[in-house]
Amino acid sequence: MDRSRRLLLGKAGAALLLGGGLAGSRLAQAQTARAAARTVILGQSIPLTGAASEIGLAFAAGCRLYATQFNDANAASGLQLKLVQLDDGYDAQRAAANARTLLVNDKADMLFGFVGTASSEAGAKAAAQQGTVLFAPFAAADSLRTAAHPNVFHVRPSMADEAIKIVRQCATVGQSRIALVGDDDAMGRAGLAAVQQAMNDQKLGALVASALVPTSGGKLDAALEDVLKTSPQAIVLVSLSGTTAEAIRKLRRSGYGGSFMAFSIVGIDPLYATLGKDIRGIVMAQVVPSPRSSAIPIVKEYLAAIDSSDQTPSYEGLEGFIAAKAAGEAVRRAGHAFTAASLQRVMAGMTDYDVGGFRINLRPGLRDPQRTIDLISITADGRVLR
Repeated sequence: MDRSRRLLLGKAGAALLLGGGLAGSRLAQAQTARAAARTVILGQSIPLTGAASEIGLAFAAGCRLYATQFNDANAASGLQLKLVQLDDGYDAQRAAANARTLLVNDKADMLFGFVGTASSEAGAKAAAQQGTVLFAPFAAADSLRTAAHPNVFHVRPSMADEAIKIVRQCATVGQSRIALVGDDDAMGRAGLAAVQQAMNDQKLGALVASALVPTSGGKLDAALEDVLKTSPQAIVLVSLSGTTAEAIRKLRRSGYGGSFMAFSIVGIDPLYATLGKDIRGIVMAQVVPSPRSSAIPIVKEYLAAIDSSDQTPSYEGLEGFIAAKAAGEAVRRAGHAFTAASLQRVMAGMTDYDVGGFRINLRPGLRDPQRTIDLISITADGRVLR
């Protein structure tokens, strides 16, 4: 074989070896990517029907909106979020059953975004039993923020934070005679405790009256009559939109001219849908920015996602979007191979996470003085004022 032929065959062999090496490298990379791919299951029990369904539906929709965005952005890395949402009808027993189903049958990596105080308590218990976390409960009792619950991580501030903001506002305008009306349930009791503590912190003494009323049974009239006898300057409402709207209408018809203050759990949209123009003048706490303040990066991001969906902006939808983004960020930081323990360590370290012009502290304890809580009022035509 002449020298030129040997050289040509040598080059061809080298090319084959190189090609085989490249093909093998690509195959190895593909196998590594497949090995590293991970779908993280977020198990959510939420009221899609029942008394809190308007809040639940909006919150759930915001969560889905961000999960889709996260998956599109992380398609190449193989890290994906799968949001499994089960309806509990705002019933704690159903939420407890859903929690077991999500953890045992659906193999959820975490419980996420449970709505309601009693439902969140049920979720926290189930998560602890399975050695995982409950992330971003919506309106959970402050008892879930103590050291006894290291597996619960909060995106929204505490009821204590909302209560101190409400009580300080009353004190600022010279209102010291404050009463409270709420639903006779876990949320109402938690709100009552938070407001009483805020009154003590502000050295305003005790509430002049408090009434926790069953949502059925026709006891609201008598309870409001007793509250009015104490001549309160402001009435704090810690209830869903149904009780809140009914109480406001009855109190106004009775001639009450004082202030109404409400916790964020009531929801602007469902309250406006029930009260209409009678919503005027009510002051409400809000734990996320206005969903129309596009100057804030996270709101701009949310509104951009809304544009390609069938959703409309809402406080609850934005909160769901933020909660899912915080969960996605925790998963991203923990990496594809995270364990329940390593994920919990990452979450515990997220004490000053900027979600986009808005600060989140996942491990705040009972109070987070740096957290922004807005007090807003609503006009008769539904406009939001600060």
